[in-house]
Amino acid sequence: MTAPIRVLLAEDQPIVRAGFRALLHAQPDIDVVGEASTGAEAVSAARELRPDLVLMDVRMPEMDGLEATRIITSASDLASTRVLVLTTFELDEYVFGALRAGASGFLLKGGEPADLLTAVRVVAAGESLLAPSVTRRLIEAYVSGPDHPGGQSMPAGLDELTAREREVLLLVADGLSNTEIAAALYLSPLTAKTHVSRILTKLGVRDRVQLVVLAHQSGLARRPHG
Repeated sequence: MTAPIRVLLAEDQPIVRAGFRALLHAQPDIDVVGEASTGAEAVSAARELRPDLVLMDVRMPEMDGLEATRIITSASDLASTRVLVLTTFELDEYVFGALRAGASGFLLKGGEPADLLTAVRVVAAGESLLAPSVTRRLIEAYVSGPDHPGGQSMPAGLDELTAREREVLLLVADGLSNTEIAAALYLSPLTAKTHVSRILTKLGVRDRVQLVVLAHQSGLARRPHG
C-alpha cells in the first residue's frame, strides 16, 4: 500500500484552515501532519516534519507565503517537499511571485473541494499544477511586464539539450501540455513526457512550471508567434 501524502497546512485564518484540514483528513491517501498560521511557522514546521507538500497561503503575518516558499524550495534538505500556493485571483501579482519563489503551482481559494484534492495529488506526484490556458496568460502578462529581465542569463545545461529537446522546451514554454506537445511533434504522449523529464534534469529545475519561468526569464522562448 502506498504511503499517504503528508501535507502541511499554512493558512492564517483558523476557520479556513479547519475547512482544509477536514477535507484533506477525510481522504485515505492524504495525511495532514502539521499546521502553521504564519510564514515563519510554515518554514519551521517544514524543516521539522519534512512534508511531501505544503499548502501555502500567500497573505500571512510575520513572513508572507512567498518568502516562506522561497526558503523551503531553496533548502537542500527539503528537496522533496513541494509547495502549492493558494491565491485569490488567477493573475494577481502573487502568482508571479509564487512561481519565481519555486512553487509547483497555484490553486484558487474559491475553487471546488475536488479541485483542491486533485491539486494535492498532482503536485505530490511530482507534476506541476498550471493549466495550459492559464500558463499562456501568465506568460503574456509576465513577458510584457516592466520587470521582465529580458534574457539576462542563460540557464546552465542548455548546451546539453538535443535539437528535439529544444523543440519540446519551446512548446512547454508556450504552455502546451504533454499531450499537446505529442500531437505537435508527432510523438507518443509517453515520449513527450520523457523528453520533458530529461529537460528538467539537464536544466536542474523542479518541475515544468519552473521550466516555463526559466525559459522566459532567460529569453529562450521570446520569439514571434504566428
